[in-house]
Parts: sequence; structure tokens; C-alpha cells
Amino acid sequence: MSAPNPALRREVIAMYKELLYLGRDYPQGYSWFRPRLHRAFMASADLRDEEAIRKGIARAEFVKKEIEAL
Repeated sequence: MSAPNPALRREVIAMYKELLYLGRDYPQGYSWFRPRLHRAFMASADLRDEEAIRKGIARAEFVKKEIEAL
């Protein structure tokens, strides 16, 4: 099992931090949002295929836009 691309890793971490920041103002509260965000990212933690990682980043971008629209 090879290590993921370091640039993709930085991108995933940056997305996680952005979503955490946006979660502060989530309607159901940060204490509701944070564990679910963590669980969602940990469910994909074992991904090694770059295409699958990019799809996950795209899905996170969609979620980010939805949160910003709230």
C-alpha cells in the first residue's frame, strides 16, 4: 500500500479545516456538526486511489457550498 500523494493529503486536510470552520455557524450547533464531519472523513481515511480521493474532495466542496448557502 503506497502513501497518498502529499499534495492531495494537504488538500484533504485543508478541506477538513475549512469545513470545521464553517461548522461553527451550523444551525444544529458545532457539537452536532463536528463528530459527523470527523466520522465522514474517517470513513474515507483508507482511500489510496487518487481518483477516489479527488471524488471525495469534490463531494466535500459540494458540502461546503451547501453549508455556505445556509
